[in-house]
Amino acid sequence: MAWFVFARVLFIAAVGYSAFQLRPLLGDPLLNTVFGVVLGLLIVAFELRLKNISVTHMIGALLGGAVGLLAAKTIGAALYWANLSDGRVVFLHSVILLALPYLGLVIGGRKGEWLEPGNLVNLFRSAGPRKRYKILDTSVIIDGRIADICETGFMDGTLVIPQFVLKELQLVADSSDSMKRNRGRRGLDILQKIQKMAGVDVTISDMDFPDVREVDLKLIELARALQGKIVTNDFNLNKVAQLRGVEVLNINELANSLKPVVLPGEIMKVFILKEGKEYNQGVAYLDDGTMVVVDNARKMIGRTIDVVVTSVLQTTAGKMIFGRFIESGVQPAAPTANVVSTDTDTGRRTRPQVPPSAAAAGK
Repeated sequence: MAWFVFARVLFIAAVGYSAFQLRPLLGDPLLNTVFGVVLGLLIVAFELRLKNISVTHMIGALLGGAVGLLAAKTIGAALYWANLSDGRVVFLHSVILLALPYLGLVIGGRKGEWLEPGNLVNLFRSAGPRKRYKILDTSVIIDGRIADICETGFMDGTLVIPQFVLKELQLVADSSDSMKRNRGRRGLDILQKIQKMAGVDVTISDMDFPDVREVDLKLIELARALQGKIVTNDFNLNKVAQLRGVEVLNINELANSLKPVVLPGEIMKVFILKEGKEYNQGVAYLDDGTMVVVDNARKMIGRTIDVVVTSVLQTTAGKMIFGRFIESGVQPAAPTANVVSTDTDTGRRTRPQVPPSAAAAGK
């Protein structure tokens, strides 16, 4: 590191000395020296800026700039018949000479990922089905269910793990908070497990977007560049990506869609685990974690009972089932409307809908 610092100082001194000797400003030697030093500092600042850019993007920028310069020189040579004594013609030549290399430099830098070996190989392959990319975010890796989905073979295509996601996982794994540290290490273990699975194509992407700071926005830009889909269970990332036209695969939505369908009026057997928030309620859970709120079941805590389903409430946080315990010799009653649940994502309190006739019967 000290060697780089010495080389930069030596370079700045060399530029300053050259300006002192050659006098580019045709004036005071001290002024020329200061000009040379400032110019050297700007070049060093530009070099420090380039260290955050991948090699493929730099090569793309150089190739794009060279192609733009060649096109500008070709157009300039084709206009040999133009009157060079006319200021408008000279201005047109100057604009072409500046604009085309600039456009080539910018476009080549932005599309530098196509110079990666994998993308170069794809350019020369015979036409076939387009490769499908699934980009994993930090939350879905820590969650761990993605490994089970990959193991069943339902996740096709190539799983892309960006370098900035790995960096975020490493920061979480190195956290001083024991809970965060365990979550980060769990995420790294899940990635290692996925990489060892047979038949699962996993790639680490070096693509980065230095101008974008938030990891979620980087994921969206990466999905746009690869024309892939983001795999997540983050509610906010899901909404932002959809607003920006990026497809999202939400693990929570997949889990909710796989839960068994329960219709009002069905009889189901549940184990009452604890009392509910409202009067005389009991709470049970199905094997998949679905909460079942049972009216008239508070006294049945610790027992398995038959309940009749009165309503099913689907929220962004999951599914809730409302039922009523029917005591022997008592006819089933209509569901009441006094059960209130809380949406864990939005914090909004919701109430299941009941028919007006049932509400009137409850009175």
